[in-house]
Amino acid sequence: MQYGFAIDQRTCIGCHACTVACKTENDVPVGQFRTWVKYVEKGSYPDTSREMAVLRCNHCTDAPCIKICPTTALFKREDGIVDFDGTQCIGCKSCMQACPYDAIYIDAETNTAAKCNFCAHRIDQGLEPACVVVCPTESIWVGDVSDPASGISKFLSLEPINVRSPEQGTSPNVFYVGTDQTVLDPLAAPVDGTYIWADADPLRLETAGDLPGDPATNARTTLNTAHPRPWGWKVWTYLWTKSITAGALVVAALLVLTGKQDTLTTTVAPFAAEVFLLITAIFLIWDLKQPKRFLFLLDPRKINRRSWLALGGIFLGLGAAVGGLWFLAGLASVLGAQISTLITVLAWVAIPTGMMVAGYTAFLFGQAEGRDLWQSRLLFWHLQAQLVMAGSGVLLILAIIWNPGTETVKWMSWALFIGVIAHLLISAAEFGGKHSTRNAQIAAHTITHGRYAREFWLNSVLVCVLAGALALTAALTGSLVAGAIGGLLVQFGLLVHEKVYVKAAQDVPLS
Repeated sequence: MQYGFAIDQRTCIGCHACTVACKTENDVPVGQFRTWVKYVEKGSYPDTSREMAVLRCNHCTDAPCIKICPTTALFKREDGIVDFDGTQCIGCKSCMQACPYDAIYIDAETNTAAKCNFCAHRIDQGLEPACVVVCPTESIWVGDVSDPASGISKFLSLEPINVRSPEQGTSPNVFYVGTDQTVLDPLAAPVDGTYIWADADPLRLETAGDLPGDPATNARTTLNTAHPRPWGWKVWTYLWTKSITAGALVVAALLVLTGKQDTLTTTVAPFAAEVFLLITAIFLIWDLKQPKRFLFLLDPRKINRRSWLALGGIFLGLGAAVGGLWFLAGLASVLGAQISTLITVLAWVAIPTGMMVAGYTAFLFGQAEGRDLWQSRLLFWHLQAQLVMAGSGVLLILAIIWNPGTETVKWMSWALFIGVIAHLLISAAEFGGKHSTRNAQIAAHTITHGRYAREFWLNSVLVCVLAGALALTAALTGSLVAGAIGGLLVQFGLLVHEKVYVKAAQDVPLS
C-alpha cells in the first residue's frame, strides 16, 4: 500500500485554503509551512500569465530522509506515509539536506524536524487530510496509488502527470496534473526583487543571479516559502577540526611506523588529536537543535544503523579511544616504560581509524541527496588528502616547540606538500569537471566563477599554493620555520575551502 496525493492544477485557484487548514490542523508556527502554494509569473506586461503549484512532502517510496536520520525519528508506515516522531529527533537537520524537495523544516517551537505527514492522525480515524477537506475545487486527490482500482489511480491513468525532480530517483508520491514545468523546476524561475504579498526569502534573493532562468518565458518566482541554509559555520568548522584530528593520528602513525618515535609522534600528536576531537564534538553537539538529546546516538535502541551520521559518531568514538590509549602509552614511554611495541600496534590501528574519522563524511554527504555537489565519488579521497594537509600542518606547527629533528621535519613537509597537491588536483576535478545534474553544475560554478570565486581563489587556492611552496622549501632544506608557516597557512586555506563547499551546495534552491 502506498498513500499518495494528486494535485489537479487545472482546477486549483490558488486560494491557500490548503495551507491554512494544514497550519490549523497541525499547529504549524507562523512563518513555517508543511503545505504551501508557489507562484511563478511568465512573460512581460501586458502578455503575462501566472502559474502555481501546491508543494509539500512527497512521501517518497525511497525516502532519503529516513536513511539519513540518525535516530529513526523519521519512518515509513505500512501505508507508505512518511511520518516523524518529534520525541526522537535530535535536531541535526540532516533530513533537510537529504530531502530534494525542501519539504522539511525545524519547528520553531519544538526545535525538532517537521513536515507534512499526510495528517496521519486523521487517516488513522478514517478521515481525509485537512487540506483535502477544505479544498473548494476538489483539486487534491488522495488514496492508494499502488491499487489500480483506487480513485486516485484511475484519475492518474487518464491524465498526463508530472512529479518534482524525478532525476533524484526517490519515486515521489505527489503527482501533478496540468502543472507548468517552470513551477516544478526550482531552477527555472529565479526570484525577481520581491514577492507579491511578502518579502522574498533573503537566501533566494542572494542566489537568484546564480540560476540560468529561461529568457524565452522570463519566468520568475513571485511567491514561495523561506528555506535558509540548514548547516552553517559550525559544520564547516567541524569538518576542518575533524581533518586535524584524523590527520594528527594518521601522519603520526606513519612516522612511528617508519622508525621516528619521539615525544612529538608518541605523545604530542595523539594529545593534539584528542583536543581537536573534543572541539569537533562540541561543534557537533552545539549545532543540534536538541543538544541535550545527543546521548540518543549512544542508545542502540534509538540509533539508525543505516545513517552515516550515526555511524560517524561511532568512528569518532573509536578515534577518541585509539588517540587516548596512544597518548597514555606515549606518556608512559616518556616516563621510562618500555612499550614501543604497544605504540607500534596502536599506530597500525590509528591509520584506518583516522581515515574513517575523516572519510565517513563522504558517505554522510552522499546520503544528503538534496545537495548534488556533495554527491562526488572523489569526496572520500579528497577528505584523505585534507587529513594529510591538516595533520602534517599541525604537527609542523607543534614541532616548533618539540623539535623532532631535521629528517622528521623534512618527512612531514613532504607529506604537507603531497597533501596540498592532491587537494588542489581533486578540487579541480570536483569543481571543474563534468557534473551529472544542473544543481551540481550551478553550485560548482558559484564557487569557481560566481559569488564565492574571489574567496575561493584568493583565500583558499592561492593560500594553499603558498603553503605548498613553503612545504616544498622545508622538505628540501629542512627549514622548520618554512614548514611551520606552511602548516599554518594550509589550515586557513582548508577552512575557507570547507566554508564555500558547504555553503554553495546549500544555495541551490530545491523548491
